[in-house]
Amino acid sequence: MRLRRTAGERRRPFGLRTRLVLAFLLVAAVSAGTTAALTFREARNAVLGTAQDTAVASFREQVQQLGIELPLDPTGLQDVLRDIARKGKPHPWYVYAEYGSIRASSAATPTSTVITPELRRTARSNPHGSFERVVKDGVPYLTIGMPAVFRTGASGVMPTGLVLFAVMRMSDEQAGVEALVVAARDGALPGLAIALVPALVAARSVLRPVRELRKAARSMGSGRLDTRIQVRGSDELADLARTFNESAGQLERSVDELQQAEARARRFASDVSHELRTPLAGMLAVTEVLDEDADRLDPDTARAVRLISAETGKLAVLVEDLMEISRFDARAAELNTDEVDAAETIRKTLEHRRWTDRVRADLPDGIRARLDPRRFDVVVANLVGNALRHGGAPVTVRLRTAAAADGTDLLVTEVADSGPGIRPDVLPHIFDRFYKADAARTRSVGSGLGLAITQENVRLHGGTVRAANGPDGRGAVFTVEMPLRTGETAA
Repeated sequence: MRLRRTAGERRRPFGLRTRLVLAFLLVAAVSAGTTAALTFREARNAVLGTAQDTAVASFREQVQQLGIELPLDPTGLQDVLRDIARKGKPHPWYVYAEYGSIRASSAATPTSTVITPELRRTARSNPHGSFERVVKDGVPYLTIGMPAVFRTGASGVMPTGLVLFAVMRMSDEQAGVEALVVAARDGALPGLAIALVPALVAARSVLRPVRELRKAARSMGSGRLDTRIQVRGSDELADLARTFNESAGQLERSVDELQQAEARARRFASDVSHELRTPLAGMLAVTEVLDEDADRLDPDTARAVRLISAETGKLAVLVEDLMEISRFDARAAELNTDEVDAAETIRKTLEHRRWTDRVRADLPDGIRARLDPRRFDVVVANLVGNALRHGGAPVTVRLRTAAAADGTDLLVTEVADSGPGIRPDVLPHIFDRFYKADAARTRSVGSGLGLAITQENVRLHGGTVRAANGPDGRGAVFTVEMPLRTGETAA
């Protein structure tokens, strides 16, 4: 059965799988681009260098073989230039000559716009000549400047003042370079497409254990502590799976030990409470008799008797509360519901405990609800008793109905006092068992379980109870919300 994807499982546009594939392709692209760039550079240099070296060597040879007679004859010079141009290698040249104010060429015009002033200066100063690559109107040219010299000895030369220039188009070489670029591009794109396959395979092999780890973590979060991951291989992900399994096993053992200890503690509290009920019943009967005769005893003995009677009563309350909380822990508590008048039930609670003169009641009649009367009585009694002991007069009990966010009708009971309120650090623990807001207070009038029992009884009804301070920051307010279930509200 396939599980529906949750919000956290929806595919992200840049999830781990996408990032792994992109990283793999990026590495492949950088590698392919670097290789292509280096190959292109070497091939380009080889293509251009070969053509350039051939042209420079051929032109130098032609110039060195040139017989110069001074003064120059412009007509004869033009014929010489055309003869040199016909012998151009590896492509035909246009040859230009400059001698003082004389300008001649093998072309239709005596000068060329491709020859730069820098080449002219270099060619005149260097007896071995110079060359330069120039791009004019998108067309690449190789320009060579070579001075004509007289040899004065074995190695001596004397400039004649005549400088010859060769201009050669390099369109074929440029086309070859562009073909290299196209070949590199066309070779890189299929290579990246092919690299996508191992990228997907690698991402799948990496993500599989990650997905298994995510499923295992979610399974453990839902309470299945026996969840384990199958370990494959010996890489880092396999180490992670083994670490997870070891941690899960240790956690399972720790939770089992805690659950066993908690079960033993609950069983102990329940057993002790049961064992104490019988002797406490006898002690209560005796203390009641002693209370009746306390007035006939001497004062010191009377105080001792009354103290014993009061402490025995507290112990009896504690034992009963322990018995009650033990039933909740064992999930043995049951609801015996009946449709009752909620306001009348609260009035009976206040009357039975003789609180009617100490508590203000705002209890509209006609609100009927399906409740367990005994447990609802405990809820109201614990909240009102807590307000009377720890809050300040007057204490107010309010009853009303409300609608929940899902449209469910709720029975709302509020108990508010006029005391100093609950400190912010105490509020999160107010329903904890045996919690004392004042650590120095070792004795308490109640058992320390009243609010915890109240919360359990409310939960048993499917409701909630919360504690807060009044709007002005003074006085505690306890609000109980329970489903109305059935019943009618009077108009």
